[in-house]
Amino acid sequence: MLDQLIEFDTELFLYLNRLGTDTWDWFWMAYTTKWHWIPFYALLAYLLYKRLGTKMVVLTIIIAILMISFTDQITNLFKSGFERFRPCHQDGVKDIMRLVKENCGGRYGYFSGHSSNSMGVAMLVGLMLKNKYKYLIYILVIWAILMGYSRIYIGVHYPLDVISGFIFGGLSGFGFYKLDKYLQSRFTLKEVDEGL
Repeated sequence: MLDQLIEFDTELFLYLNRLGTDTWDWFWMAYTTKWHWIPFYALLAYLLYKRLGTKMVVLTIIIAILMISFTDQITNLFKSGFERFRPCHQDGVKDIMRLVKENCGGRYGYFSGHSSNSMGVAMLVGLMLKNKYKYLIYILVIWAILMGYSRIYIGVHYPLDVISGFIFGGLSGFGFYKLDKYLQSRFTLKEVDEGL
């Protein structure tokens, strides 16, 4: 069963990866580069500030940083625990795939940190802003899905790496959203008590 899943995952990767063309390589390389999204993250921080105010937005940004650190560390544990080669390091795959990136990255790829972090951000921020911007969560989820696809396109992750990253990131984002809401309610109650 596991062998069949891995075989299907490899075939799907090769199909999706080889759909790429030189015309689109620059776009997906730009899309997958984290630093290019700094203005986007700044916009999300601004929207959170407008919704939450100064004190609560600082709390939420700290929670977001903790969430990204948490997902990064768990991703690294999975990579070293499962030791599944990235496609660009896998014998029998690396010679017939397209590697768009100049280098392949670390040896192991299960699961994708880009996918888990982007889906975590999508869930955390989308849920925080759902009452003010009800369609934002859908936009953020699509953004995260495209981030995951970019990892397949450039040749550094299998689809299963990406899907697993989405699942973990979504759960992480939801859990940290709940933590953020709990801490916000505690701070609010404390301010009320101090006001009395």
